[in-house]
Amino acid sequence: MTVLATRKLTLSQGGRLLCRQLDVSFAPGEAWLVLGENGSGKSTLLSTLSGWRPPDQGEVLLDDRALETWPARERARRLAWMGQQDESPFPLSVLEKVLSGSHARRRRWEWESAADHEQARHWLAQLDLDGFGSRDLAGLSGGESRRVSLATALMQNAPVLLLDEPLSQLDLRHQQQALAIFDSERRNGRTLVTVSHDPNHAASFASHVLLLFGDGRWLAGPRDAILTADHLTALYRYPVRECQIGERRWFLPETNASWN
Repeated sequence: MTVLATRKLTLSQGGRLLCRQLDVSFAPGEAWLVLGENGSGKSTLLSTLSGWRPPDQGEVLLDDRALETWPARERARRLAWMGQQDESPFPLSVLEKVLSGSHARRRRWEWESAADHEQARHWLAQLDLDGFGSRDLAGLSGGESRRVSLATALMQNAPVLLLDEPLSQLDLRHQQQALAIFDSERRNGRTLVTVSHDPNHAASFASHVLLLFGDGRWLAGPRDAILTADHLTALYRYPVRECQIGERRWFLPETNASWN
């Protein structure tokens, strides 16, 4: 069963080809980690999967139906997208921001329910934001803002989560906290597509990996088949070596290596 898929998807930006003929299917209970250098098309891909950016060629399918044929509200019930930027155009409290994640499943002008408030407080607590509900968004640190945005995306209850660098600006403890939530959501049947700059995050939650080389080439498949030192060395154009600690593989940059 496939909930989201790309078919012959080609993306470019500023006259530069990012990916060519991308054919990937995302199934329920799969968690995909998207890796690549800066400017390789990771954010462009996520904004295309979410419907905010049209593809240059090919198509995106949501439940076997062309993404552009979905009304915006119905699409938001199926796809939750967390972008890189956390700015809000209006003054909001933390609780108001998180509650906005429930609007796609509310009727027009319908107020949030007591269950919505309970769920919002649950996600705030899960992300170490208990007691932040009345805080002004503008007064938060970068890491706190990222966690509020993640809580808002989770609040949508959408079966597909598209997360663009959700761990940026998070300290070590809060990164591990978020990774544990991702793993739990995957086990509960959600589909996750997450952009990261750290291949070691894959071991915590990812079942699959997508590599974008930024020149049209891509590589996708099960985590252990795709995540290798050779593939990462080619991806980042810098020597990467694999280390084994217990049953877990770690990928580290070589020290004192020469630049290409």
